[in-house]
Amino acid sequence: MQTSPSSRQTYLDWLRILAIFGVLVFHSAMPFGAELDWHIRNKDTSNIFLELVSFMHLFRMPLLFFISGTVSYYMLLNRSGGSFIGLRVRRLLTPLILAILIIVPPQVYLERVNQGFTGNFWQFYSGMFSTGPYPQGNLSWHHLWFVAYLLIYDILCAPLFVWIISPKAASFRNSLLWLAQGKRVFLLTLPGILLYGALAVHFPETNDLIHDGCCFFYWLCFLIPGFVCIAQPALMDSLERNRRFAFLIAFLSILSVNYVRWNDIHPWDVLANWQSDPRTYGFIALKALCGWAWVLTAIGYGKKYLNKPHASLHYLNQAVYPFYILHQTVIVILAFYVVKTTDTIATKYVFILMTAFVVSMSIYHLLIRPYNVCRFLFGMKSAGTPPAKSKQSVIRQEQMSLPVS
Repeated sequence: MQTSPSSRQTYLDWLRILAIFGVLVFHSAMPFGAELDWHIRNKDTSNIFLELVSFMHLFRMPLLFFISGTVSYYMLLNRSGGSFIGLRVRRLLTPLILAILIIVPPQVYLERVNQGFTGNFWQFYSGMFSTGPYPQGNLSWHHLWFVAYLLIYDILCAPLFVWIISPKAASFRNSLLWLAQGKRVFLLTLPGILLYGALAVHFPETNDLIHDGCCFFYWLCFLIPGFVCIAQPALMDSLERNRRFAFLIAFLSILSVNYVRWNDIHPWDVLANWQSDPRTYGFIALKALCGWAWVLTAIGYGKKYLNKPHASLHYLNQAVYPFYILHQTVIVILAFYVVKTTDTIATKYVFILMTAFVVSMSIYHLLIRPYNVCRFLFGMKSAGTPPAKSKQSVIRQEQMSLPVS
């Protein structure tokens, strides 16, 4: 019998923790990468940090959205669709509002100071709400765009997700076993690759929801497969079996992408009509393939080697969401002062990375974790809340049991 998992898989929690730490590594490098446009910039820049950022940008958010799809699955196991939406609104919308009102404004303020604003923070804040949305105005969700998108996705996809795990969809889940055979699981990547290849030229990434016509749907192409793969464990097993093949594709594709980048032969560099040339769309699709390959490599190797509990896992798993909310503001504040020093780029980067980690974790441990009000504001469960138990866990497991064809 092939049974959908009724308990959370440890490797997914480890991957989520590693992905959030990767976001810290990524954002700490942003002030120093050559050719990058960010809130705070160092006078001297580095091509090495540009390469780090370019590489991580291919898969960091796709991996988070894929894992978020698995999280939605486990949240729905013991809840109705309405209860699921209510929970997501509480855990995502509340921190988003908190971020817009309190967490993000210091980032925008320091950026405006760099651009010539001479008032203090309270003078900036008092006029923030009348300036309009960022970047022309000062009202922004900055890195919390991920939370806003995830909230909208979960609301929109709730009916689909409820159907997928319901007894009515048993035949659908059973049909997914076909995808688990051989290397067919990689067919799940095609919608995202084709969509990104077709639309990215015309709709550049903005993260502002309204003008993000490509990436809004592109991220969804990771969230839904994440849900589907955990709903049919045979697909996750297939990713584990095919992890070396995924790594091979990831390795070859990143070599191909960087060959084009490092030799300055992007379609837009060498073609007069690059916007209508098929090679442009092919190269952009290659970048999407590369991102997908690294995501599936992480899932496959994670399932093989990270499915191990540890005493620190519960603590870290609770910390990652508040840590994500806090980390970029801490980085921007640190970078505002650090870039003015005469130290080397490497020294500045290591200082920002380590200090931002310590400060963000300290804020979580001392000011958020002990207090239920703060836990609520940062989207956490109340302290001492027991894990949710299904009233019909045995029945649900039986309902979701599927025969192996």
